[in-house]
Amino acid sequence: MPRLKHLENDCFALPAGTNWTPVDEALAHLKANMSCVVETETLNITDAAGRVLAASVSALRDNPPTANAAVDGYGFASAALASGAVGLPLVEGRSAAGAPYEGAVPAGKAVRILTGAALPVGVDTVIMQEDVQVENGKLYFGTGLKAGANCRPKGEDVRAGAVALEAGTLLGPEGIALLIALGVAKVLVFRRLRVGVLSTGDELCQPGEEVDAHQIYDANRPMLLTLLHQWGFEPVDLGVAGDARPLVEAALNEAATKCDALLTSGGASAGDEDHMAALLKARGALNLWRIAIKPGRPLALALWGKMPVFGLPGNPVAAFTTALVFARPSLGVLQGQGWQVPQPYLLPAGFTKSKKTGRREYLRARRNDDGAVEVFASEGSGRISGLSWADGFVELPDEAAEIKPGDLVRFIPFSAY
Repeated sequence: MPRLKHLENDCFALPAGTNWTPVDEALAHLKANMSCVVETETLNITDAAGRVLAASVSALRDNPPTANAAVDGYGFASAALASGAVGLPLVEGRSAAGAPYEGAVPAGKAVRILTGAALPVGVDTVIMQEDVQVENGKLYFGTGLKAGANCRPKGEDVRAGAVALEAGTLLGPEGIALLIALGVAKVLVFRRLRVGVLSTGDELCQPGEEVDAHQIYDANRPMLLTLLHQWGFEPVDLGVAGDARPLVEAALNEAATKCDALLTSGGASAGDEDHMAALLKARGALNLWRIAIKPGRPLALALWGKMPVFGLPGNPVAAFTTALVFARPSLGVLQGQGWQVPQPYLLPAGFTKSKKTGRREYLRARRNDDGAVEVFASEGSGRISGLSWADGFVELPDEAAEIKPGDLVRFIPFSAY
């Protein structure tokens, strides 16, 4: 069983003198300082979808458990091919997946066999039923068949005792199917990471409420809760805390009793109403990171007691971007999944862009019918409509770049996170 280690108060502290932190340095720092914080439990394999394996799982039996036919046809010993025989007598009966042939097939004879059926003793080759003729109890076929054709060896997929899935694997339908096929009934998994989402601000209203001109609807909290659900964590809705320090402190204390980690958006700067930042700083564990990224620049990282807090920007586009780039891999480590790196595609650009040096840029983008990627008409981080328009990011490097139509660019689908 993995040993859990609580995060230290300085886990988010960057080296002294750091000003603008490149994205890769920020990610490397997070990767080096995150560790699993959740306990393990044993579940039935059929209840383990979406969980992370806490221990590697080995096969309890061979897959397939016995040599079997890959097609519907007729089976016999390959020695008959060497003799040049074209007519083999058929034995009575057949071999089916749920009803194997009893006994052995004599040399020089053949047996009817169906896909997935165990090869009877005396059979090591199967010919497809489309390639034969059967007349008067005899099997006729032409030349060219190879010994061992259309047969699956025992253990061809996985041998008994071999590691089938490594610790840290996120169990999806494919992994569950594999483990069940290998005889596994129970697995040791990590408990789902409970991640709270808290909004702050007197200006926030909920869907359906009447709003004044100075008020806005709280889009960040539902967005982040949905992301957490999609990522396989256990989202905890902590609602909205008003702009008063006692209210924010009460919300943080509540989060610490319910959650393993916390996502907040906004309120982590140095303004008069940034009570979140003031409280986290008073506890001596607040680190304000200025990331060389567009959108998203400010990122507040802290501990409230033993609970890591990820203070995302208040702008929805920036909150979405930093959640995917920084929070997603960090939360994966906290849940025992290990550090996950989204895999990009190199695709031709369907746009023109002149980029300045100094910041990594994430452009809202989507693939078009020609296989190229186009970007949203505006880069403004207040244009939340661009998130629903897009299905991924075009990631531009820290350095200056001149992008012309047809140039290869890095496209990362949102689903890759």
